[in-house]
Amino acid sequence: MDLLFWLGLVTLLIVTPAALIAYLGSRRLTFLREVAPALPATPPKVSVVIAARNEERHLRQALQSILRLDYPDYEVIVVNDRSEDGTGVILQELGATDKRLRLLTIDELPAGWLGKNHALWRGSALARGELLLFTDADVVMEPSTLTRAIALFDREQLDHLAATPVPHMPTHFLNIFGATFGLIFGMYVRPWKARDPKSRCHIGIGAFNLVRMTAYQEVGGHRTIALRPDDDLKLGKILKKGGFSQDVAYGSGLISVEWYASVGEVIRGLEKNVFAGTDYRLSLIIAGALFHLAVSVWPYAALLLTTGTTRLLYAAIVAVLTFSLIDGARFHGYRRWYAAGYPLAAALFTYILLRSVTLNLLQGGITWRGTFYSLAELRQNRV
Repeated sequence: MDLLFWLGLVTLLIVTPAALIAYLGSRRLTFLREVAPALPATPPKVSVVIAARNEERHLRQALQSILRLDYPDYEVIVVNDRSEDGTGVILQELGATDKRLRLLTIDELPAGWLGKNHALWRGSALARGELLLFTDADVVMEPSTLTRAIALFDREQLDHLAATPVPHMPTHFLNIFGATFGLIFGMYVRPWKARDPKSRCHIGIGAFNLVRMTAYQEVGGHRTIALRPDDDLKLGKILKKGGFSQDVAYGSGLISVEWYASVGEVIRGLEKNVFAGTDYRLSLIIAGALFHLAVSVWPYAALLLTTGTTRLLYAAIVAVLTFSLIDGARFHGYRRWYAAGYPLAAALFTYILLRSVTLNLLQGGITWRGTFYSLAELRQNRV
């Protein structure tokens, strides 16, 4: 047996249990659309908080969907964070037609903050709700979304509930990448363990983070994660570390977002947070890139470059990966045949990992929404 055989055997022994864990874990989560919209006798007031910077492309549709929610008691706070496009005009127009929409304009970013985190922090300070719903300015929700979320939140006695959106993108390859990213993210984060108080696993999703106000205040809110590009996930982390209960639900059928409109946007968009996602550990980025090349890309090439028993091993690996992608599609609104594009999308993800960390190190930081943040100050905000 040669080296390629043993590499294939080790890979198969890695991906098979990982796929089984993901298969079982994914079935422990709830579909939000299947939660009965049964509210408590006195529904808690909810403050929906949104940060908007140069969001004119999707802002009107997103906010109109938020203002059509059928929940009986909520307000919407939108923070216009130094926008240079038509965001402010759209907000003024919508604010004039619905008194639930409250607007705050920020003209300057203080030192020690990322723009979005500062905007959400400022917005939360205006909130009058018992619960906070942090969402993004391009997220579209069906009318019953918040009602069902509150019903689940109340039933499970949670302090934090995240929900996954369905990403809509204009090309098949972008959606293939979305399905691939979802699988990789799920394997890394293991969201089904977020509810376990004994596990260090945590979850947070920018499209839908519903948080009890008292819990948010106790952990210091966005002030604690002021310089985290991965603020949504880290909000979940500080809540979990604070001893608060959390869970995640599938939002397919209720929550949607256009994640990225082009491959270029994908590459640039993930540039800001993949290094942060490893707490700026270069060794982990390199290990992750090598791992994905060996596990997610090489087995497909090996089908063409090997023979006999070795080829059968790699065929088994490809079968396991394909099954995982197909199975995951039903939870996140993707087409099953997207599994065929997994090696190309995984190769792109590996490129993004390496490109992002290289640029972060060469530039000494990241540029996000037109503002530069040094790597030195970003690294100081560890949670």
